[in-house]
Amino acid sequence: MATDPTEQLVRLFAEESRVRAFAAVALGAGSTEEVARAAELSPKETAVALRRLREQGVVTAGDGGQLGVAYGLFKEYAREAARRESQSGGAGGPDSGDERTDVILRTFVRDGRRLVRLPAQWTRKKLVLRYIAEQSFEPGVEYPERTVDAKLRAWCEDSDDIDHVTLRRYLVDLHHLRRSEGIYRRPAAGTEIADSA
Repeated sequence: MATDPTEQLVRLFAEESRVRAFAAVALGAGSTEEVARAAELSPKETAVALRRLREQGVVTAGDGGQLGVAYGLFKEYAREAARRESQSGGAGGPDSGDERTDVILRTFVRDGRRLVRLPAQWTRKKLVLRYIAEQSFEPGVEYPERTVDAKLRAWCEDSDDIDHVTLRRYLVDLHHLRRSEGIYRRPAAGTEIADSA
């Protein structure tokens, strides 16, 4: 469904056996047997992992069957991402236009709507929490706690690291949501900064 190379690579490397097989090739394993030995994978796991890596073009086999990493493909993906970024003015993330912010969000948020985990570093954590608030709640709209919990629970489906109650507490503590008598409201842009100063 998705044709974004970054997303394709994330999905490709979401499987541990593929990562291990890829790492073995990158470190010089040139045959299936060498990959299996270096990656500590069974022959079947190795064959399946290498097949997927070859299908995606990140691992190639030379004329003599020697395996290698398709470094040119990664360079091409990087150039394409830079081109898309400059054309879109940073769209695709939270309208930041900030490459560092977009990288952080892609690391901790899957498909723009699922939290993988919260960053340990506080400045990154605040950035991810602000993004969640902006994506989940309209400024000035009142939400009952039940609705807030449902929206935040959806963010936590892919994470064993955090639950919706903790997420809600962070959003309130950082003034991304205001709570009054069981009703939550996201302040208009700019007022949350003044409140937390």
